Amino acid sequence: MTVNLRDIHPLSEFQRSAKAFLATLKATQAPMVLTVNGKAAVVVQDAESYQNLLDRLTVLESIAGIRQSVAEFEQGQGMPLDEAFMELRAKHDLPD
Repeated sequence: MTVNLRDIHPLSEFQRSAKAFLATLKATQAPMVLTVNGKAAVVVQDAESYQNLLDRLTVLESIAGIRQSVAEFEQGQGMPLDEAFMELRAKHDLPD
């Protein structure tokens, strides 16, 4: 998702017309840049789009972690699953 250069507005304009801006954010589900003294200060977006972004980030981080784990295992840095379970059982005094 990219920021549309037409969705850059002064913070003061946002403050004066907050309800209209919020309606636009919800309808377009696109982020908006707010400026202070002509410089980008914050990016705002509707809550649903923000949650979707967080969900996508979580999935991507999980995929990256899995890929790293596979690479480490292929380089001999891992341990077989049975051995890992044995260590966990012993460490936490769990029954077999």
